[in-house]
Amino acid sequence: MSTQEASGIFDMLGPIMIGPSSSHTAGVVRIGRVMHGLLGGAPEVVKVTFYNSFATTFRGHGSDRAVIGGLMGWAPDDVRIREALAEADRLGLRYEFDPVVSSAKAHPNTLRIWAQRGELVHEIEGISRGGGLISIVSIDGLHTNFTGQLPTLCVWALDVKGSIAFLSAILAYDQVNIGTLTVSRRAKEDLALQVYELDEAPRPESLQYVQSLPWIRRALLLSPV
Repeated sequence: MSTQEASGIFDMLGPIMIGPSSSHTAGVVRIGRVMHGLLGGAPEVVKVTFYNSFATTFRGHGSDRAVIGGLMGWAPDDVRIREALAEADRLGLRYEFDPVVSSAKAHPNTLRIWAQRGELVHEIEGISRGGGLISIVSIDGLHTNFTGQLPTLCVWALDVKGSIAFLSAILAYDQVNIGTLTVSRRAKEDLALQVYELDEAPRPESLQYVQSLPWIRRALLLSPV
């Protein structure tokens, strides 16, 4: 279950940011910050694939520095973004950029990030929609559709019957409203990814309880980016 709202005129005015383009810098920072949240910190190894419009402008518009800054947890208005590559080099963060022009990508401002931190590895695909707004459309090859503007609960769980109703009841008990919900799996009874965009964060005790359930492989609350 998911809906994607169109960008409004006030959204398109753009955020306070470092860089020349809300799409190519601020939005890219936020996509990088989503990965930072998934990994629980800055990655050690990164490969970023820039598609279409990004592929031809990522250096000139600073998208390379923006994504690395986001991966290090910096906000779109952090002045350090201008020197993000130098800082990454100083910290020993290994990164690679791959520009690709592909007719398979419907949105021109699409990027894919593969990143590793210790034994934890994730891959996300994100779209920069303009005005600094983003959509994360996949995590580890599984469909999602969230904006990063709200607290977002990501749950990797066994494909157990009633799991969505169970988790929704926990959130309801905390009086937490679900804004959007996407559920994706590779096959029946395979590991499923549930992504809940929430109007507010659940209680830490509730998150700890969810993490303790035997059929939950991982549960992570992402802060707004």
